[in-house]
Amino acid sequence: MVQSNYFKERDFKNKTKISEILTTLPSFCSEFIIGIENKTTPLTQLEYLHDLKNFFDFLTTEIYEFRDKKTKDLDFDDLSKITSSHIEYYLNYLSSYSKDNQKILSNSASAKARKLSSIRSMLNYFYRKDKINSNVSTKIDNPKIREKEIIRLEVDEVVKLLNEAESPQNFSKRQKSYNEITKKRDVAMLTLLLGTGIRVSECVGLNIEDIDFEVNGFKITRKGGNQVILYFSDEVASSLKDYLEERLNNKNVDKNEKSLFLSLQNKRISVRAVEKLVKKYSEACVPLKHITPHKLRSTYGTNLYRETRDIYIVADVLGHKDVNTTKKHYAAISEDSRREVANVIKLREKESKE
Repeated sequence: MVQSNYFKERDFKNKTKISEILTTLPSFCSEFIIGIENKTTPLTQLEYLHDLKNFFDFLTTEIYEFRDKKTKDLDFDDLSKITSSHIEYYLNYLSSYSKDNQKILSNSASAKARKLSSIRSMLNYFYRKDKINSNVSTKIDNPKIREKEIIRLEVDEVVKLLNEAESPQNFSKRQKSYNEITKKRDVAMLTLLLGTGIRVSECVGLNIEDIDFEVNGFKITRKGGNQVILYFSDEVASSLKDYLEERLNNKNVDKNEKSLFLSLQNKRISVRAVEKLVKKYSEACVPLKHITPHKLRSTYGTNLYRETRDIYIVADVLGHKDVNTTKKHYAAISEDSRREVANVIKLREKESKE
């Protein structure tokens, strides 16, 4: 049987998880998920449900008006009793709380904003459906999120990272032995991430047939399921070809396995494994920076903007639906532009000597 598409498998697993978590939630949550199914991915739906369960568990354990009910038994009457104060208490509660007598949990401002967004979306859905009389969450301001400095690799650090993957200088003897096995794969993967800016899930989801060396292009599945064709440089092509030769000659791989990047078990590599891989190499050569696959994406976006000065091209290649998202992430690069143009405008030229 031919290996099924990674993204279809992921959606199937998430739908299974959705069905499981819905058994612990009020029945109206099923109605909400069905209502948003056509405009959201299963992953987004699952994230909504996790956020909503956390909120409803809070109501039934921390708020007096709801303590006589279990989360699963809440109904539309209870939904109508929710006030803006309840939600504000919840956001405050998220700063530091204990769940199931486990360790203390906390949420950043961005995590609180996401949870508030989930509540807003649900209440707004039922308000538009005339199931509740108002959406009280609209009265609440979003948590203030501090702008974080964009962490990326500089040109010399990119070189160090790829060199470390190709010939480790800071690894233990055991790590070096593993590197000998995975070197070509790791170099190809890092080169592809740094040379195209694709997301880690897009990288993991690649199959061999998605690559076309005739045009140096490849097909990826974006967030939301849309498929697009992107292109890579000769340098990326060289690393991919080097790895593919080894990959296709590996007799331990099932002939029906179509995944491009494989784990040591000769199965499709996982997102978590790629994150650990990036962390391993980056800690060895740029220990002061916390580098993740997303930081490699930021590195590519930065370099592309510096070369093109076209934010719309960067947005298109990175798959940002809103160019303002791109501007937000790469606004810091405008500092370079400001330095460059500082001496362009001449207010008073020195008089030439006769």
